[in-house]
Amino acid sequence: MNTEPVKLKLRATFHDTGDLLLRDIPCGGDTLLLCYIDSLTDKLLLEQDIISPLLAEGLSFCGCGEEDVREKLLAATAFCQDIAVLEFEDAVEKIAAGDAALYAGECDRFFMFSQRTAEKRSVAEPPTSTVLKGPREGFIEEIKTNTALIRRRIRSADLVFENLTVGRFSATPVTIAYVHGIADPAVVEKVREKLLAVDIDGVPDGAALVPYLEERSRSFFKQVGNTEKPDVAAAKLLEGRVAVITDGSPIVLTLPFLLLEDMQDGYDYYSGDWRAAFSRIFRVLGAALTVLLPAGYVALQSYHFHLLPIKFLVTLVGATSSIPFPPAVEMLFVLLLFEVLNEASMRMPRYLGVSLSIVGAIVLGDTAVKAGLISSPAVLVTALSSIGIFCVPDQVGTLSILRIVFLSASAVLGLFGMIAVLAVTLCYLASMQNYGAPYLAPYAPRISTDLKDGMLKAAGKDMTTRPLSFPNRNRTRQNNGDNV
Repeated sequence: MNTEPVKLKLRATFHDTGDLLLRDIPCGGDTLLLCYIDSLTDKLLLEQDIISPLLAEGLSFCGCGEEDVREKLLAATAFCQDIAVLEFEDAVEKIAAGDAALYAGECDRFFMFSQRTAEKRSVAEPPTSTVLKGPREGFIEEIKTNTALIRRRIRSADLVFENLTVGRFSATPVTIAYVHGIADPAVVEKVREKLLAVDIDGVPDGAALVPYLEERSRSFFKQVGNTEKPDVAAAKLLEGRVAVITDGSPIVLTLPFLLLEDMQDGYDYYSGDWRAAFSRIFRVLGAALTVLLPAGYVALQSYHFHLLPIKFLVTLVGATSSIPFPPAVEMLFVLLLFEVLNEASMRMPRYLGVSLSIVGAIVLGDTAVKAGLISSPAVLVTALSSIGIFCVPDQVGTLSILRIVFLSASAVLGLFGMIAVLAVTLCYLASMQNYGAPYLAPYAPRISTDLKDGMLKAAGKDMTTRPLSFPNRNRTRQNNGDNV
């Protein structure tokens, strides 16, 4: 059989790329064409499981139909569990994804073998979610490993994985995960429709899908949950949420998302209930400190200094009397300086980032204070605000923007402006719906049963029902004889 026409067609389709390998394999009186991408296919497995058995068997495919060829290949390559039979267009997609293909001219079909390379990062503790107690496994960039980590924790036939492909050129595998009978079908369908409607060149990471999954595309408030821990993802699935797993990303997206989720942490469920409540309260206080402290400092210093204790006022005036800038400009300058230092330290190599942080925080800050450009109270307020922002690390971007907005309002209208912006922000958040879930639930609206896992955490045995804050089915989580 002459394989040259197929070779020419494949080379033209792949634009003569250098990593497309084409090899003729003689089988009896016939010749099969082996096609694969050099960097994506495991050549050792290909040689052991396909090429060597075919050469040893000496098969002949003369006069064989599609099913006969498939059966002979299955018998010869015993290590291959299944062989897909595809036409040219479909085979090209599989070859580009890393599968190997054998072309048989007798039936003009490609027979596909999954022999992809197994190179991947090992499962380890995720750097963004370190824990003192609990599982230390984290998702990696390989989608099959990630689905296996979830399946290991939910060993039920009701756990469903729906496979999609997103991206015209990247053809990125994306999986929708949910528990049948718990997740609301309307939410699953809505997520599916949004993903199927995505029409972009490529999906380099799961973060690229976030704008397409958000309900309010122009809002800077976070609307899609994310986690790197399989135990957290499994817990959210068992509550009725839907997970979106993207190949090449260690971050799993979850929907619907509530603001309260970022005030919770996986460690809360491995520590005492009172300790968990204590930690959650301090996370909220840290976020409030981040947003309100710089604005409150400027408002009190500019408009409401009579509210300060006289001794503190004297100290403050002594520290700021020689500063050439108004309080609002001074605070804005210090905030921007800290933001620049933070961005620089994050993008520098790790061993240089620590040095940069020390130089920026100590040397530059101390020099600026001594030079009379900024005051020491402004540096202290900004430092406390910057520390508080990391109490809720997933909200760093949102809190940074809110901090500037509140500072601007207090600079113009004082405490009245700060309170007005706070009221508008709370009203806006209370009006947000996320896949049928109120954004501020279970506090706005108040859902009494969900308060057991709110700011105050009840014992696990008392959480007998699944959350009512977002749509789900099968409200009973556990039966302990006390269900209402």
